[in-house]
Amino acid sequence: MSLALAGQAPATFEIKSAHLSLVALLLKSPDLEHLAAELDQRFGDMPGFFEGENTLIDLQPLQAAAPEAAIDFAALLPILRRHQLQPLAVRGGSEAQMAQALAAGLVAAPDAVMPRTPAPAAVPATATPAPTSSPAPEPVLPPPGALVIDRPLRSGQQVYARGRDLVVMAMVNPGAEVIADGHIHVYAPLRGKAIAGARGMGDARIFALTMAPELISIAGIYRTSEVPLPDTIHNRPAQIRLDAGPDGDRLVIEALAA
Repeated sequence: MSLALAGQAPATFEIKSAHLSLVALLLKSPDLEHLAAELDQRFGDMPGFFEGENTLIDLQPLQAAAPEAAIDFAALLPILRRHQLQPLAVRGGSEAQMAQALAAGLVAAPDAVMPRTPAPAAVPATATPAPTSSPAPEPVLPPPGALVIDRPLRSGQQVYARGRDLVVMAMVNPGAEVIADGHIHVYAPLRGKAIAGARGMGDARIFALTMAPELISIAGIYRTSEVPLPDTIHNRPAQIRLDAGPDGDRLVIEALAA
């Protein structure tokens, strides 16, 4: 026999589960001066890139190199806020580091999980690791629809497809920069900078009909023109993807069939 009992809900509030979207900063060094310089180098010309993103500080990378390093959170938090990151939580530190974080007003989030980039079939290639201490944002899958640019991009111009793919129908000239949280398609010569998976989407790709970029980057792994592309790729149709392997992530550059 079942019995239904009358209930009464509070008039002024309700308690429900909620999920909060966070980007993650994987701190690899306690050297905050170096961190500030690299953040300025990477994001200094993109002041609105993060737009107040709630941020988890992940101290796990420090545990191998500097497990007992003291972290000056009173200095760290303003550095992040200067780039419009809003630090809320921390995880992965030693007992002393976590105590320092909690004293600075952060919340412990030991159960936060960092999504991992799936590993595609390996193809030999080389890449330059991302600068130490650069942010490793949580992957964001762009929704359907892409930002389409049908004019040439001149030196000094920058286009950012936030939360989606970017399609460029004209030349990206040297000194221009195209950025997308998803894929980048350039149906013309790519001679400037191309940054795909800008917020950590590791399966993002870069496509160009004429591949000759100053810089290419996917999910923080980058390569500059100081490392020349092979003749089979340079100035030819090509794609770039990220290969996540046991020895670290690397960029894979492949010619596109005619």
